[in-house]
Amino acid sequence: MTNSQSIIQNLNSAVAIIGAGAWGKALATLARTNAHDVRLFSRRGCQTLVETIHGANIILSAVSMKGVRDVVSQLKSLSISPQTIFVTATKGLDPETTCTPSQIWQENFPNNPVVVLCGPNLSKEITQELPAATVVASNIESAAQSVQLVFNSTRFRVYTNSDPLGVELGGTLKNVIAIAAGVCDGLQLGTNAKAALVTRGLTEMVRIGVHWGAKQETFYGLSGLGDLLATCNSALSRNYQVGYQLAEGKTLTQILSHLQETAEGVNTTEVLVQRAKQQNISMPITTGVYRLLKAEVTPRQALLDLMKRDIKPEYNY
Repeated sequence: MTNSQSIIQNLNSAVAIIGAGAWGKALATLARTNAHDVRLFSRRGCQTLVETIHGANIILSAVSMKGVRDVVSQLKSLSISPQTIFVTATKGLDPETTCTPSQIWQENFPNNPVVVLCGPNLSKEITQELPAATVVASNIESAAQSVQLVFNSTRFRVYTNSDPLGVELGGTLKNVIAIAAGVCDGLQLGTNAKAALVTRGLTEMVRIGVHWGAKQETFYGLSGLGDLLATCNSALSRNYQVGYQLAEGKTLTQILSHLQETAEGVNTTEVLVQRAKQQNISMPITTGVYRLLKAEVTPRQALLDLMKRDIKPEYNY
């Protein structure tokens, strides 16, 4: 029996979750509700990383993008079975390499299955036990199915997907558009403008995602369009709040100093602009958000720059 055929776990899995922020805690609660043995690691906690992962069938990372390589480095020094499934629930891009979190995990653990967990999942709503859905994606179907069994419930529906890169990019790229959506609402530009912005934002996500190697249809699923709609329409979104408060006249430094957790869209915007320039990919909304974050333009000027662009067909068939 091959490694990929023997991965599906027993009904009760041992799950180690690294990262005790709101998202990590919400995922821990979901797994515990399904009667799994869950250990939650925090740098401020009393349990060591070695103790947390001991005997774990699944190791899930819910740390911010800037903490991914540090966690990977620590785990590489430990003895981990090739049967252990790594799950990444981080949304971001590495500023040095533009790699996604799953690419970093797979590069460092080439013999282990890696699963991406992503969807329209505002952690506060999940903590309130409101219904939600998500996607778990992997190149190894049985690994995705194992993770699906751990988290699926009557209030948290989990779908599998065979395009981990697309699922991951959907959840990552939408954060940039969410900043723009926050600006749109902060300026009180109305429903028409918001609809146009989100729709054209999705077009940008598809454009660079497909160029990256993802499947186009993935971006019209839960981790793409679904996550985009949730993040662009909720004040619970940290990225939306960044844009909204920029429109109110606050500086980026002021905004970030008061956020309780990381707004990954800020870093993602910079990495995305860098990659788009290298590949000569048109990303007008992303570029506008980048210039706004760098204080090169005001929110009103960023809007005017978008509206003044040369007219063109909606799609190049």
